[in-house]
Amino acid sequence: MRIALFGATGGTGRQFIRQACAAGHEVTAVVRDPDRLTESHPGLSLVEADVMDPAAIGPAIAGHDAVVSAVGSRDGRAPTTVCGDSAASIVQAMSKAGVRRLVVVSAGTLTTDGDGPLTRLVLKPLLATLLLKNTIADKRRMEEVVRAGDLAWTIVRPPMLNDGPHTGTYRTVVGRNVRGAFRVSRADLADCLLRCVTGGEPINAALGIGS
Repeated sequence: MRIALFGATGGTGRQFIRQACAAGHEVTAVVRDPDRLTESHPGLSLVEADVMDPAAIGPAIAGHDAVVSAVGSRDGRAPTTVCGDSAASIVQAMSKAGVRRLVVVSAGTLTTDGDGPLTRLVLKPLLATLLLKNTIADKRRMEEVVRAGDLAWTIVRPPMLNDGPHTGTYRTVVGRNVRGAFRVSRADLADCLLRCVTGGEPINAALGIGS
């Protein structure tokens, strides 16, 4: 498959490049600053473009089978619109290019469905009102943009991310969070994104993931 990737310089994006290229797929990493991308592979192509500009990223998306976005803010507490704005640009560019398959990384903090009482009643309200309110608001707008578009989308909602190993033994569930899952490695999240792309499911649904 030919996959266009946004957020390639982040931890999840780098893991996705390694796994997708190792599996024989062609990955086009669309980045604003090529110097920040240290990955190298025969199956990896690099395109310099601003994700916020639909006209600029359109040629990088055209001719691909799917688009993956692992775009995120580097400061979880600061006001940001990077996820929502980038999603709007990507959806617009995909629609014009005729590419329909989109997989995006969101956050498990956006819902309490499937969570235990402590997480639902204490931890999530604390995160939503204090620690991560800006990130959550941005991710929520991103999801709204993706859902409103005429694409075959999958929203992947991980819990806290870490730099643990690639195990491939994580759990997933459609439409809610994975009960008792408080973290997952970026490597396993990348594995899940690749499976969503290559397997084609779930379509137009949110997918919870956790170790």
